[in-house]
Amino acid sequence: MSAMPTSGLMDGQEYRESLRKYKPTVYVDGQRIESVVDAPSLQPGINALAVTYDFAHDPALAPLMLAKQSVSGKTVNRMLHINESAGDLLNKLEAIRVLCQETGCAQRYLAHDALNGIGQAMAKLDDARGSTEYRTKFAAYLQHVQDEDLTLGIAMTDAKGDRSKRPSQQLNQDVYVHVVERNAKGIVITGTKAIVTAAPYVHEFLVMPSRNMRADDKDFALCCAVPVDAPGVTIVARPAGRPGEKPEHGAPLFSRKYGQSTGVVIFDKVFVPWERVFLAGEWEFSGDITYNYATHHRHSCIAARAGFGDLLIGAGALMCEANGLDPDKKANLRDPMVELIKITEGFYACGVAASVYAVQDAHSKTFMPEPVYSNIGKLLLSTQIYDMHRLAHEVSGGLIVALPGPDEDHNPATAATLAEVLRANPAIPYDKRIEVSRFIEDLTASYQGGWYSLISLHGGGSPTALKQEIWRHYPVGNKVELVERLLDRGVLADDTRAISKNKQPGRCCDAGCSQPGQTFMVDLPKVSKPT
Repeated sequence: MSAMPTSGLMDGQEYRESLRKYKPTVYVDGQRIESVVDAPSLQPGINALAVTYDFAHDPALAPLMLAKQSVSGKTVNRMLHINESAGDLLNKLEAIRVLCQETGCAQRYLAHDALNGIGQAMAKLDDARGSTEYRTKFAAYLQHVQDEDLTLGIAMTDAKGDRSKRPSQQLNQDVYVHVVERNAKGIVITGTKAIVTAAPYVHEFLVMPSRNMRADDKDFALCCAVPVDAPGVTIVARPAGRPGEKPEHGAPLFSRKYGQSTGVVIFDKVFVPWERVFLAGEWEFSGDITYNYATHHRHSCIAARAGFGDLLIGAGALMCEANGLDPDKKANLRDPMVELIKITEGFYACGVAASVYAVQDAHSKTFMPEPVYSNIGKLLLSTQIYDMHRLAHEVSGGLIVALPGPDEDHNPATAATLAEVLRANPAIPYDKRIEVSRFIEDLTASYQGGWYSLISLHGGGSPTALKQEIWRHYPVGNKVELVERLLDRGVLADDTRAISKNKQPGRCCDAGCSQPGQTFMVDLPKVSKPT
């Protein structure tokens, strides 16, 4: 397999340096951040994003991390690729899993999901209006993002205000981002996006509608691209990970290195030129952007949490070993380990199925993950993330939250005794056992562990939203017809019946499953590492 070209693609250090070109207004913990790239509170997040750049230059990972865009012929980072086949979706899924095995949450995949979703909506809008304007504008922006190898923040979730009222009914309309002025050069927008992943250390924001708008909400039907340091943009963010913290049970080995900041982004009369505006009042298509993005993103979330699950599986096995116990011989350890594997690979299998059953969008001709499997996989991980933490605790024992503080490791009065009595497996040194214990604590029983739980539950859509999409797309009507036929009671050919309106045809791969040339996953090349 020939090496894929990476010219024009940044590495991690170049990404860090690229952030110096921007001067965003950022506040963290009440303090103004003068230089994002130098701020200790944001380093774990910047480190995580840098991995997505560095892995693209790893010859062993290049088939996953890079993709060739057929329209331009350019090799681009997988996180900025527009899916041209079911194989692209499989590769994206695996790429995100590998990235999140390293970082916990790679964050940059949101850009992939938004670009794919917007591209589909723009093609549909053009087809509905008999134009090419929207496709052309989006294609130009996509080329800009790919040429510059940018990281994008997805500003989708509005502050929302009173949840019982629509955007145009809010007393304070700034709880949604909306258009307040239109002129020959562009639009002016105002409002607040409440949850923007990686907000302080991205290059640009993609502002997107958070719901299906109606005619009276047309000023809120907005999709545009805004530089992170555009005049009028203020970011109020939380630290990424746990930098500089001295927790009770020792240094958080993982979340001091990798983490994620989220930010509230306030737009105060921000000017956006027309060439960066993709939707401004075309309310009929706002729901398409929201739905498309949600489906792509839920598919990506499956891979992200599978990577996190891999960390728990590996740490759980190491903890069993350090405790002097063998899951092969201890069913009380083997069973929870298998349960943890079942959960992780179970929701990941839904992501694989969503890729294999992907459908080509009728307008853009790009590929969309199958929505039922995407939403089921996301629902499984959302609700089972707590079980994953519990199972990791079960196989690890209570030591992960009962350790003395790390200062005792260097206390002459206690260190030697602790090293003797807290050692279990004679083959595993005390410090190695403690190291794994603190790693599991960091991932599951700390502030960061709680964050992983909550972001898994609500990130990409709440369980209620996922269930709604599953019911909306699942072909219950086919199952009804099946049972009616078996009962020999006849089938009522009435598509207005509530229980039988959802149907879908059977499916097969495009050229027959035995035909050569079908997309399938292959082993990555073995590339020797320099010593």
